[in-house]
Amino acid sequence: METPPPQDDDAIQFVLELGRALHQLGHPSHWLEDAMTRASQSLGLIGQFFTTPTSVFAAFGPQRHQHTYLLRVEPGEVNLGALTDAVRTGRAVMQRRMTAAQGTERLRALLTARSPYSELVTTIAGAVSGAAAGRFLGGGVCEIAVAAGCGAGVMVFSRLAARVPGLPRLFEPVTAFLVSAVVTLIATRMPVAIYPATVAGILILLPGLSITTAMTELSSSHLVSGTARLSGAFVRFLALSFGVAMGSRVVALLAGTPPHVTPQLLPEWTEILALLAAPMAFTVLLRARLRDFPWILGTGALAFFGGRIGAKWFGPELGVFAGACTAGVLSNLVARGRASTPAVTLVPAILLIVPGSIGFRSLTLLLNRDVLSGVEAAFRMIIMIAALVAGLLVAGVFAPAPGIADVGFRREDELRA
Repeated sequence: METPPPQDDDAIQFVLELGRALHQLGHPSHWLEDAMTRASQSLGLIGQFFTTPTSVFAAFGPQRHQHTYLLRVEPGEVNLGALTDAVRTGRAVMQRRMTAAQGTERLRALLTARSPYSELVTTIAGAVSGAAAGRFLGGGVCEIAVAAGCGAGVMVFSRLAARVPGLPRLFEPVTAFLVSAVVTLIATRMPVAIYPATVAGILILLPGLSITTAMTELSSSHLVSGTARLSGAFVRFLALSFGVAMGSRVVALLAGTPPHVTPQLLPEWTEILALLAAPMAFTVLLRARLRDFPWILGTGALAFFGGRIGAKWFGPELGVFAGACTAGVLSNLVARGRASTPAVTLVPAILLIVPGSIGFRSLTLLLNRDVLSGVEAAFRMIIMIAALVAGLLVAGVFAPAPGIADVGFRREDELRA
């Protein structure tokens, strides 16, 4: 028996909480506005919405009698498990499987729920992520070991920084400074290539995903949100580059300049091992559910190899198009088949192929006064980001992404915790 239609106040409150939850959990603006619009229509409301990376504007009612609401929100960490639950909660209310008041309470509980993974597991995932990134960046055994240690250290320091007032706003540059200083200091005692070890250690902080989201919003005519998000990502790049430059310079002054080291090449099978390990780490770091791991692994691996094949056909800059198109098509199909959201598999896949490290390299080269190489690296990053966004847009044509009301539930117990 269906639940009777909700009252207007409850319905409005639910739509607002849905927007707050999806925004805080990492939904881009065009998906967020579409979800709020379709939720309003299904609940018999007239609503218009406008979102930016730090706010949500909502207006309900006819044009001459609108009631306008402003939600001041801060972008939160990506939480794929909670995002899936939020989308399914929205569908449950829209399909009258849950009242609007019950949906509001559930959405609020999702935003305050603790991480499903312990601090120890998260620290290990940070180490695995750093080690896998070290291999993808061409590092040898020493670089991978140092990157793994730095990745674990970043996770530990993030928990400590959250307890110090004011430090979270300086987290990126301070973390980059510490990682750079540690790697440079180790390089004065051991044969370690500084660049791959440093970048792999802070790779989880690089805003490559934010840049991709910003470019997607710009291509979808969400100019305000896309421009603001792109500016924020550029500032993060600058903060990380400044921290890395300061860390290496301070250690060089105190302990001397480390010698240049060329990483030792590892066998090809080690890259396959890294490709298996990285999605496992992303599942934990992005707080996805364990039962989503096989889909995350499969989508990420196919996108990775799709990018490799595309690089052979079109070159390294445009090869990202094939990987992004593969990831987009698979993610949309999996989301439709599993009554989920494409972000569950798409976000980890993008992290495997997005050229965030290239953008970081361009800024570090510019800080080192190597202007020509820095501009060349920046141009490569722009081409690769454009190719990635084009791949995602083409994927949406071949396999459209499901909206919040497009897929029903397969089982009644899918809303249970």
